[in-house]
Amino acid sequence: MIRLQLEDFDIGAEIDVVVGGRTDIGAVVTFTGLVRDMAAGRPVAAITLEHYPEMAMRELGQIEREAETRWSLQGSLIIHRYGRLSAGERIVLVVTASPHRAEAFEAAEFLMDYLKTRAPFWKSETTPDGELWVQAAAKDNDALKRWR
Repeated sequence: MIRLQLEDFDIGAEIDVVVGGRTDIGAVVTFTGLVRDMAAGRPVAAITLEHYPEMAMRELGQIEREAETRWSLQGSLIIHRYGRLSAGERIVLVVTASPHRAEAFEAAEFLMDYLKTRAPFWKSETTPDGELWVQAAAKDNDALKRWR
């Protein structure tokens, strides 16, 4: 499941959707990303995320399908918000469900590494110096290399 949305999400409700009352799931891992008030040593009041919906859905779908082929997942969810988000707001949620915790953790890390570097979102930060466009950090690109 993939959703791109303006509105916030309820983490507990989203976990319930993924699990759906199943009793064969042994592990659920969640990652929630928040907008920080500092980035690269400078204050950030907000970020603005832009995207092309069809392109973003297609790319995220490919990333999710790859995770499903690499690990034995019984469910997964990616929610990525767009628009203007203030410091402290939730921006992304990744949920992975698997029979075993190691697979759920690895799949969640894989999805986040791809989201940080390859997801087709354009991000600008609102700082005291004005709006600044943001690129993927070198450490995020390095993290992605382990999955190749």
